[in-house]
Amino acid sequence: MSFTDKIGFRTGALSDAVYVEIIAALYGTLVPIVFAGLSQAIVGAITAGQTGDVATAVLTILGVVVAFVRAFGVLAYRRRFAGRPPLDRAEAAVWELRYTVGTGVTALLLGLFAARSLVLNDAICSLMAIGIAFGFSAGIVARLSLRPVVAVVDLVVIGLPAIVVAFMQPDAAHVGFGLMLTIYLVGGLEMVRLAYNSTINQITLKEQFEQLARLDPLTGIFNRSILDTDLMQMMTDGKVAAVAIHAIDLDHFKAANDRFGHPVGDDLLKQVTARLKSVAGPGDLIVRMGGDEFILVQKSASTGDAELMAQRIFEQVSAPYRVAGHDVVIGLSIGVAISPDDGRSVDALLSSSDRALYRAKESRGGYVMAREVSAQSPAETPPVDAAAAQIAA
Repeated sequence: MSFTDKIGFRTGALSDAVYVEIIAALYGTLVPIVFAGLSQAIVGAITAGQTGDVATAVLTILGVVVAFVRAFGVLAYRRRFAGRPPLDRAEAAVWELRYTVGTGVTALLLGLFAARSLVLNDAICSLMAIGIAFGFSAGIVARLSLRPVVAVVDLVVIGLPAIVVAFMQPDAAHVGFGLMLTIYLVGGLEMVRLAYNSTINQITLKEQFEQLARLDPLTGIFNRSILDTDLMQMMTDGKVAAVAIHAIDLDHFKAANDRFGHPVGDDLLKQVTARLKSVAGPGDLIVRMGGDEFILVQKSASTGDAELMAQRIFEQVSAPYRVAGHDVVIGLSIGVAISPDDGRSVDALLSSSDRALYRAKESRGGYVMAREVSAQSPAETPPVDAAAAQIAA
């Protein structure tokens, strides 16, 4: 168990989607960075002007420079998304490190700035400097609670210098002020814990609902909505030479469903799904389009690979089933389309596979390649004996 888990942060492994969303939230606005830099510039100029303190002037200049650098970092993050694919986890980690360094340096400078103001014997300047530190701490609780380790470190870094300096002063007023700062620091850490756990629950629930919306409730595989996103990404991925669409229709499924009942039909669809998973390769997609129609998206498929996959699908899925004590036999029709020859868009490729599937059904089952449809008549397609659903007690 990690240290953050022991103190109450539910830091179990975050999914890539949740992690990337958290990092995106860190770069969501420039306002806190601009306000922190502007506030330190104003207070630092007033304090240095009234007290002539060189250390305050140096801390002010460094704070403004860091604010500019962090602002450019946010703008660079936004430019990163202009016409480019979303972040993966590794790239998101790099952006998180950049943000962590920037906010850590800012917290340290503001902490030293507030601590320095306590020894200048100027109550108004001290009040303004400590006010900036408190404001920045509130921002840490509100924004960085999504990354609790970073938030805890920043809160300690910004609060500890002023606490130490306050306790080093010989009068009761400063000691009392140090105690007050310590109480606020502990309270801030608790607020980070509560905010983090609450936010992670909300983001995780959102991700779960989005995932459920993409799944077929009966079989547990993807529904057709996945084709608009993942299939498009596969077709535009420069690392993928070609994508094959296997449009699959279960012949005589309706007869089996009517004869044996819907529970048997549902179990049959689950068994079909299991067999499709057994033939699918790594990275392939299996989709239930609805009813007795499925699609298997084969990644990096040549024409030979696609034909071999179609044969395997037909052999596996059309083999007899044993469902609830009944022997069930169904036929199978498959239409195969391969990008880019049979279509360069999702709609075009699906349309080509549908035409090939229709030709296969006309030929009493089997598989048909989309390239054959225009050149081959239905009579020329080798028929496959797809028997009607059968039963054996």
